[in-house]
Amino acid sequence: MTEPIRVLIADDDRLVRAGIGLILQPLADVEIVAEATNGREAVDLTVRHRPQVVLLDIRMPVMDGLAALREIRTLAPDSAVLVLTTFGEAEYVAEALAAGAAGFLLKDSAVDELARAVRAAAAGEAFLTPSITRQLLDQLPTAHTSQATDAGQRLAVLSEREREVLILIAQGLSNVAISEQLWITEGTVKTHVSRIFTKLDCENRVQAALLVHRAGLLG
Repeated sequence: MTEPIRVLIADDDRLVRAGIGLILQPLADVEIVAEATNGREAVDLTVRHRPQVVLLDIRMPVMDGLAALREIRTLAPDSAVLVLTTFGEAEYVAEALAAGAAGFLLKDSAVDELARAVRAAAAGEAFLTPSITRQLLDQLPTAHTSQATDAGQRLAVLSEREREVLILIAQGLSNVAISEQLWITEGTVKTHVSRIFTKLDCENRVQAALLVHRAGLLG
């Protein structure tokens, strides 16, 4: 029998923690191993319990979510971090994604979305959905000219097909959805994704999506 996905919930709002718990506890493949009420606790409990996935509020007392994320990525790099956020916090989320977060979730995400996010993060995949990703990226400030130029230069190393795949990644499509849209096999998509990450020096799909946004390629 496969071991359940070990999850840590970090949010200073008791109701938010309880709500997430109610969604995840009934899932046979998920186990909540700890809950943290501030950023310092989130780091300490992650180091102690080594969860596969950390659900981390971006605004918390004692140590904010961004600082906690950076420590977790250093002290427990095998723990994937999903950032919990609300609209209006786009600038913080962008920093979190650039710092290595595996993805982001709105605190009022649907039940199936939360479950899919946890499973994706545990599998080493970034969690991006077309609806949330596009809404969040649309909130981000327009990149400065220097940022747009730098992003464009980095993307110039990609082939035409890799560029197509990257834009679909930024739109939140999964490998399966990309293969269907481009009429190529899922294995071919995975190869393209791997090459894209290597060429762009990105750790995950989220960081790649931010480059696309900065280059102004999302329309």
